[in-house]
Amino acid sequence: MARPKGQGGDAERSTRTKVAALRAEQARQAQRRRLAIVGGAVAVVLVVIAAIVGIYLTRGGGSTPQAGGKGPQPSVEKAVANVPAETFASVGKGSVKQWPQAVKAKPVTEGGKPKVLYVGAEYCPYCAAERWSMVVALSRFGSFKNLGTTHSASEDVYPNTATFSFHGASYSSRYLSFVGKELTTNQRSGNGYTPLDKLTATEQKQIDQVTGGGQLSFPTVDFGGRYLVSGSQYDPSVLQGKTMGQIASALKDPNDPVAKAVDGSANTITATLCKLTNNQPGNVCGTSTVKQLQRQLDAAS
Repeated sequence: MARPKGQGGDAERSTRTKVAALRAEQARQAQRRRLAIVGGAVAVVLVVIAAIVGIYLTRGGGSTPQAGGKGPQPSVEKAVANVPAETFASVGKGSVKQWPQAVKAKPVTEGGKPKVLYVGAEYCPYCAAERWSMVVALSRFGSFKNLGTTHSASEDVYPNTATFSFHGASYSSRYLSFVGKELTTNQRSGNGYTPLDKLTATEQKQIDQVTGGGQLSFPTVDFGGRYLVSGSQYDPSVLQGKTMGQIASALKDPNDPVAKAVDGSANTITATLCKLTNNQPGNVCGTSTVKQLQRQLDAAS
């Protein structure tokens, strides 16, 4: 039978149109899939970057200068200022390797109170260790404001040790005056580190009279011209790889190596401070632990 004229051409054109439309739709779907894949990949990359940055900041990686940056978390401040009395008693001198040493110098006061002067640097790992003990001990006599956080230099021994910074901090106490100076940050500058705090003429004189004016070691702590600590009192390796929170949390456990190091050193500092304050306050200086450590302090000096 003869096919009507034009019928085959219309059918072919209709088929081609449908095929073209199908291919266009397939192309659009493929494009959407490609965009979804790219978007998903970008999202994954951003998540990974955020995680890396979070780990970096938490662990204190690198050599970024903190300069007493943001303060410690409230839980850290609370733990450091509230080590249980029974923990102090159980730890005693702990793993202390160096006791404060008696010096023959003119007593130093400020505002009618014995003056404690700490001189250190944020890059210094031994300063990082000693600051923990200083903060724990001094918190038994008064309170800090604007304590910063930092870490020791990444290229030094005991790298990136998490710690406090005294830069910009203040201390209030009925019994003592305390000044903490961080002479440099932990950021490299030429052959050294970026300068930070400066000693006043009075502070330099206080340090000179107990060190003989020689080369200053970090940290150096002068206890009112009567006792001196030069260097860390315990091995800083006990703090390696730990965050501020982990160190602070360990302070309450007398069996933890961190507590034996930090609390033990804090106990010897407390005994020293009680010598300066005529054993005030009584609830701190009147304990059997402090009295025993004072006898050992006298023997060690």
